[in-house]
Amino acid sequence: MTPVIVALYDDYGIATRVRTQLVADGFATDRVEVTSRLEAGQADAEPGDAFGERVANYFHTIFDQNQEQAQAEDFAARVLKGASAVTVHPRADYEIASARKILQQNKPAKLEELLG
Repeated sequence: MTPVIVALYDDYGIATRVRTQLVADGFATDRVEVTSRLEAGQADAEPGDAFGERVANYFHTIFDQNQEQAQAEDFAARVLKGASAVTVHPRADYEIASARKILQQNKPAKLEELLG
């Protein structure tokens, strides 16, 4: 499994600012995603008739690789209630450290790391 870090923010503006910071730090735009009611991101590519189904499927794709079904449900429910998630796909240890620093300095409501 490739590493994934997901941070949840209560404010969409903060989530988009975090994405901008990550891209400015060198992350390719296809390795940083925002998922929210205002911007579905990769969740739109998931199967499902309604936004809620696609968001749930998206987070299950991320978390179920590590048997983290409860995390998937929690992230999906919180996005449906108005939170915004930033998902980062780092490729090396230095990118993991950089992503972690940027995500944490913006005070996420929740942060999950799936690193191996």
